Amino acid sequence: MNRLLQGIIFDVDGTLADTEEVHRQAFNLTFADFGLDWEWTPTLYEQLLCISGGRERMLIHAREVAPARAADPQFPDFVRRLHEAKTACYAGLLSSGGVRLRPGVERVLHEARREGLKLGIATSSAWSNLKTLLDNNLPPEWPSWFSAIETADSVTEKKPSPAVYQAVIRRAQFEPSRTLALEDTQNGLKAARAAGLTTVITAHRFTRHHSFEGAAAVLDGLGDAEQPTEVIFGPPCAQGFVDLRYLVGLMSRGEESIPGPVQGRLSYG
Repeated sequence: MNRLLQGIIFDVDGTLADTEEVHRQAFNLTFADFGLDWEWTPTLYEQLLCISGGRERMLIHAREVAPARAADPQFPDFVRRLHEAKTACYAGLLSSGGVRLRPGVERVLHEARREGLKLGIATSSAWSNLKTLLDNNLPPEWPSWFSAIETADSVTEKKPSPAVYQAVIRRAQFEPSRTLALEDTQNGLKAARAAGLTTVITAHRFTRHHSFEGAAAVLDGLGDAEQPTEVIFGPPCAQGFVDLRYLVGLMSRGEESIPGPVQGRLSYG
């Protein structure tokens, strides 16, 4: 196995856990607390997810709905404070324990560790967000599971830049040709591919309409016995869920596995 697959690098939001709806709620609660009449509906938030980084989303949104205010030289500082408050609100929502890891994530983590694979995390989210999520879902020693963890606090250049993936690769000496990335968005896919990584997309309600050109496979999740995965593009999962054998198979397919534009076609209520 190690000949083809040396390690796996995980994105966080939307990949490890379906956190994007919690982020959306935290944004709206914070907007109300600050007296803003902004409301990010699910449809609008799906569009905003094409922009990496919460602060960046707020700046661009403000230019659309309040251009005069966005032009104020003091506005970036206001957005900084707004984002800090939103991060605290999000952490509070996560701490309530209602956000679980996506089906199959913990199983794949344990299987990879048993096989001696390197694990990494590359996210444009803050360390505090990651820590709160995994503190509530994994054993206390979870940071030791990962050879490298890079977040928006250590790498400020956001996806689709490959910078955060490149930082993980450098820190833990991953070999890109033997490393797989798990992502959920177009920007994440672009970042991972630009770093030379075979990339698997686990799409969700906010990215189901996105195009995933360059992905080795597009799935609705890693799946488990209770919630079998749906393969949108890629080889079928004979057992109904993704395991290391399936991921190694993707690595062995090489460039033959890379399609043209693949449109997510998931069904959600």
